[in-house]
Amino acid sequence: MAWLAVDAAILAELRKIDTPTITNVVATYPRDPLCLGLYNPWTENWYTDTSIRCVYPEMGPVVGHAVTCVYGLPDPNFPNRLSFMDVIDALEAAPKPTILLIEQKFPPEIAGKVGLAGEMMVTSMRSMGCVGLLSNGPSRDVDAVRRLGFQMLLGGVTAGHGEMAVNAVNVPVRVGGMDVAPGELIHMDENGAVKFPADRAEQVLTNARAKLAEEAQKLEILRTATTAAGIRAGFGEGGYAGPGKKD
Repeated sequence: MAWLAVDAAILAELRKIDTPTITNVVATYPRDPLCLGLYNPWTENWYTDTSIRCVYPEMGPVVGHAVTCVYGLPDPNFPNRLSFMDVIDALEAAPKPTILLIEQKFPPEIAGKVGLAGEMMVTSMRSMGCVGLLSNGPSRDVDAVRRLGFQMLLGGVTAGHGEMAVNAVNVPVRVGGMDVAPGELIHMDENGAVKFPADRAEQVLTNARAKLAEEAQKLEILRTATTAAGIRAGFGEGGYAGPGKKD
């Protein structure tokens, strides 16, 4: 697999920006000159939905190269050749930092009871340069993981699990309504997660900075406005002031 390593300085600057601002310039507002229009905002699965919760909202944004895997029940028809060590190998081989996406494929009757990645797994992942976990199912040991400074966006939290198996490593996955391929960049915070191609990272950063500056000017007008006309002036052309509302 060919990986594109994004410059560490760019990733550091992206971490200073909230995830909704990143979505705004990736695809949310295709008519906005600062929006790159990388996806159709409604028909493509490029950000997470409400099935995902951020475990440590106080941590702020994290960003990393996507490494993916699929977990499920052991299958007697599939020789168990893969293990968590294959996930560790994939994390080691990828550009740093990484975010691990685990698509959990368990039967509905147990899907909400799989406390998959606990302190031992997360500590190992973190040692390989992983800064966060995104999974459509639950995890556990959240107090211990909090002390590691490792972000988790999950389908929930639960205390235990039974026997599990790794079914695939570095394949396309769907997690929390978002389709992700290995090597894409993931940006996530307490609002959720968004993906975008690694080769667009610098453009995303440039446009996100410009969007924040633009919004700061508008917010200053809105804070001091005392009339509806003042609010309209703050929003300018389009947006809330015209058809096609946006924020």
